[in-house]
Amino acid sequence: MSDQAPAASPLPRVLDALGVGERDIASIAPLAGGTYNTVTRVTLTDGRDWVVKTPPPHTAALRYERDLLVNEVAFYTAAARAGGPATPRVVHSETDPAAPTGAYLVMTARPGRPWHEVSPTADNGDEPRLRAELGRIVGQLHATTGAAPSGFGYPAEPFGPLALTWRSAFTAMTEAVLADAETYRARLPYPVGAIRTLLAGAAPVLDEVTRPALVHFDLWPGNLLVTGEPGARTIGGVIDGERMFWGDPVADFVSLALFGDIERDRDFLAGYAEARCSEMEFTDALRTRYALYRSYLYLIMLVETVPRGVGPEAADETWELVAPHLVDALDAVRLGAGISCRTHPGSDG
Repeated sequence: MSDQAPAASPLPRVLDALGVGERDIASIAPLAGGTYNTVTRVTLTDGRDWVVKTPPPHTAALRYERDLLVNEVAFYTAAARAGGPATPRVVHSETDPAAPTGAYLVMTARPGRPWHEVSPTADNGDEPRLRAELGRIVGQLHATTGAAPSGFGYPAEPFGPLALTWRSAFTAMTEAVLADAETYRARLPYPVGAIRTLLAGAAPVLDEVTRPALVHFDLWPGNLLVTGEPGARTIGGVIDGERMFWGDPVADFVSLALFGDIERDRDFLAGYAEARCSEMEFTDALRTRYALYRSYLYLIMLVETVPRGVGPEAADETWELVAPHLVDALDAVRLGAGISCRTHPGSDG
């Protein structure tokens, strides 16, 4: 066995609980790229290839981050029910942190390297083809609805039971991150109260959403694995479903076009339309919902730097990158909802 896990790691307890002994293991290797859970790849001598996730021992986190493994298990289980392509399959899980092993998730490994490491280009056709393939995959995932009885929100229920309406669920989600901002005294471009008032003023548009769809909400390139040779690359994995929730599928467009505009991604939208058997119509109301979800993600990105303890330099870099996009998103919320400039964050009114 190579690259043995540290003695303090919960990994030996997890493998022991699954009946895996030292002689059954061909290799163990930590996987980088995550910012929350500890992730380890375990290859067995019989050819099985697993990824093991265990939560961190610290307790400083955002309110929505309670029992994230519950969300991830729910994501992969739902994706499997729908025949979701390119998603890992759950081998075994324990979501109770008080269990003898602690909480953990064991899933099948997916082939490929993160999209941003491969850097596909349009020159050989990889980029447009992969974006269309991604659109089809996401469209198929969005067709999935929670098993009855279902509701809206995070499966881990960090704010209580799943909500009956998307407006109630998303209001709880945004209120939680704003409360975190107050708790951690996070740096935001406007006062928390002003942001809260603006988001609440646009909330009626959320009533358009009546079906709780499977939303990954973290589909940035680091969570998309690409495999194959240049000119023939395909998507090998859609991973890290721990931030998922049951909600509006439009919310996934934020990370899919991180700091960009999904309406410009014609290849993705063509694949998405193919999977959904209809083209996405970007109405004014949909754009306002999109702006609300952008605001939510950018708030998370700014606030989480405090409990993460990233350090002043990294915090400043995040601020310089994210804060202007949060301002733009809040402007879009205000304009889309027809809210007076007098209630705009940062105004004197």
